[in-house]
Amino acid sequence: KMAAAGGSGAAAALWSEVNRCGQNGDFARALKSVNKILQISKDDVTALQCKVVCLIQNGNFKEALSVINTHTKVLPNDVIAFEKAYCEYRLNRIENALKTIQSASQQTDKLKELYGQVLYRLERYDDCLAAYRDLIRNSQDEYEEERKTNLSAVVAAQSTWEKVMPEDLGLREATYELCYNSACALIGQGKLNEAMKKLQRAEAFFLFALIFLQDVTEEDIEAELAIIHGQMAYIMQLQGRTEDALQLYNQIIKLKPTDVGLLAVIANNIITINKDQNVFDSKKKVKLTNAEGVEHKLSKKQLQAIEFNKALLAMYTNQADQCRKLSASLQSQSPEHLLPVLIQAAQLCREKQHAKAVGLLQDFADQHPANAAEIKLTMAQLKIAQGSVTKACMILRSIEELQHKPGMVSALVTMYSHEEDIDSAIEVFTQAIQWYQQFQPKSSVHLSLIREAANFKLKHGRKKEAISDLEELWKQNPKDVHTLAQLISAYSLVDPEKAKVLSKHLPSSDTLSLKVDVDALENSHGATYIRKKAGKLTGDNQQKEQGQGDVKKKKKKKKGKLPKNYDPKVTPDPERWLPMRERSYYRGRKKGKKKDQVGKGTQGSTTAGSSELDASRTASSPPTSPRPGSGAAVSATSNVIPPRHQKPAGAPATKKKQQQKKKKGGKGGW
Repeated sequence: KMAAAGGSGAAAALWSEVNRCGQNGDFARALKSVNKILQISKDDVTALQCKVVCLIQNGNFKEALSVINTHTKVLPNDVIAFEKAYCEYRLNRIENALKTIQSASQQTDKLKELYGQVLYRLERYDDCLAAYRDLIRNSQDEYEEERKTNLSAVVAAQSTWEKVMPEDLGLREATYELCYNSACALIGQGKLNEAMKKLQRAEAFFLFALIFLQDVTEEDIEAELAIIHGQMAYIMQLQGRTEDALQLYNQIIKLKPTDVGLLAVIANNIITINKDQNVFDSKKKVKLTNAEGVEHKLSKKQLQAIEFNKALLAMYTNQADQCRKLSASLQSQSPEHLLPVLIQAAQLCREKQHAKAVGLLQDFADQHPANAAEIKLTMAQLKIAQGSVTKACMILRSIEELQHKPGMVSALVTMYSHEEDIDSAIEVFTQAIQWYQQFQPKSSVHLSLIREAANFKLKHGRKKEAISDLEELWKQNPKDVHTLAQLISAYSLVDPEKAKVLSKHLPSSDTLSLKVDVDALENSHGATYIRKKAGKLTGDNQQKEQGQGDVKKKKKKKKGKLPKNYDPKVTPDPERWLPMRERSYYRGRKKGKKKDQVGKGTQGSTTAGSSELDASRTASSPPTSPRPGSGAAVSATSNVIPPRHQKPAGAPATKKKQQQKKKKGGKGGW
C-alpha cells in the first residue's frame, strides 16, 4: 500500500497524488510524484519505500534493487527485506534471495510465501513441502487455493525428479491446476493411463472455468491448453505412440506459445523421437532449446537431459569436435554421471578408435566403482564388436553382482559355446548354482539352473556330471517324473543296469490315465491334419468306398495351343526355338539385291522387274487380312521386301520427294 506522510504545501499535494495513483494502479504517475518528493527530502524512508514499490509494479526490478542497495543506511534489511528478496527472486538471483529472507529478523507471511517459492526454485523439495504445510495450517485468507496448488506442485516434482512415492495430502482436485499437478505425480510413478485421464479432466475443468472468466484472451487459452497437451504428448511418447506424440508436439509448436520452457521441452522430446533419423529437423528444433531464459524455467535434470541430447545430435551429425566439447562439459558438471563418458566412447567408436574407447571406459570404472557394472557391460559389447569374445567374457565375469543372474549365465554360456570352451561354460553354471545354493536354495531359479546345466552337459558328452546334477534334482523332488526320465535316459548311456533299477520307480502304465478326446484334438485349430466329417455315401460313391477305397484324383493336363497356320503334314522346323541369327540356314541380309531390283528413278517410274516383286502374285505368300485401303499385304513372317508405293501417273517427275521411306519389311497399304 502507498503510505502518506504529513507535510504542508507542495509535499502534501504530491503525497495526495501518490495515494490517488496507487489506488488507481497508475504506478508510472505515482513514481513521478515520489521522485519529486525525494527531491524535497532525499532520505525520506516512506518515499523511498514507495519508489521501490512503484518500480517493482512497473517491472523495473534492477532499478528497484539499485535503490535499495544505495540507501542501505536509510532502508535496513528489516524494513525492506521482502521487496529486496522479491527483486532478487525475479532477477533469478535465487541464492541471494534465500540469504535475504533468512537474514530478516521477523518472518512475515509474505516472506514465508516467498521462501516457499525460493526453495522450489532451488529444488529443495522437502524443505519446500514443510514450508507450504506450515503456511496452509496457519493461514486463512483468499489465497488458500493457490497455496494448495503450490503444495501439489512440490509433490509432483518429488515424484518426477526424485522418484519419491507421493503421500496422499487429501487435496480436493477442484481446479484444473490441481488436476494437472496430480497427473504429473502419476507420470512420475509410471501410472500413465491414470495420468492421461487426469489431464483430460484438467482440460475439461479449464474449459468450464472459461465460462466465468471475462478478461481472458485467446492467447491465454492456447497457452494454458498447450501445457496440458504437451504433457499428453509426453505420455503418448512414453507409451510408444510416437507418431501421435509427434503430431501433437508439432501442433503446439505451430501455435508459437510464449513459454520458452514449454517450447524447449517439446523440442527436446521431438529430438529424442527422431534419434539418428531426420537430423535436419532435429537441428532446427535444437535452436528452441537455446532460447533466452530457458535455464530459469526448467529444472536441473531437464536442462541436463537437453545437453545430453545436444551432444548426441552432434555425434549423429558427424560434428566430432562439438560432441567432445559438450560431453566433456557435461562430465565436468557431473563427474559421476554415466552418459557423458558413454557418449565420448560412442564417438570414439564411430572414429574406429575402439581400443581408446575401452580404455576411457576402464578409467571411469576404476574411478567410480558404484557405476562399474554398466560401464563393464558396455566394454564387453565393444570387445564383442571387435571379435574378442573371450576378453568380453572375462569382463562380464568380473561383474560380481551380476554373475548369478540367469541372463548373465545364459550370455556367458552362449559365448563360451561359440568359442568351444565347454569347461568355462560349465564353470559359469557351477558358480551360479553355488550362489543360489548358499543364498536362495529353494528358489525356482536354482532348480532351473541345475536342469539347464544337466542338459548342457549331456549335449556336450559330460554324462557323469549331468547324472550328478539330475540326481540332485530328483532328491529334491522324488515325485518329478520328468527328472527321473532324464536320469534314466542318461544312465542308459553309461550304466544300463542302473537305468533298469531306476526305471522301477516310474509309474506303471495302468496308473497313467490319459483322458484325451481324440476327435476334439483332431478338430482343434492347432491340429495339422483335420479329419473330414463322414457324410452319407450313396450310389457310386458307396461302391467306391466298399470296393476300391479312396483313390487320389489325377489332374488333367491341358492341351497346348497350336499356331493358326499349323499343318500336321509338314514336319516342324527343329531350329524354330532358336533366334534367326543362330539358325544353321541363316545367310544374313541380302543388301545388294535391293539396289538391283528397285529402280533408282523417281517414284513415278517403273522397272522391268516390278511384276516379279509383287507380293500378291507370289505363291509362297500366305494370305493375310489386308489393312484398310490396301490392295495386298505381306505376311509378317515373309522375308520378301514389300513394294514401294507409287504416286499417280500424272505427278511430275522433277517434284522433290515429300514422303519418308517405309521401313524395310513393313506391310503395304496406307
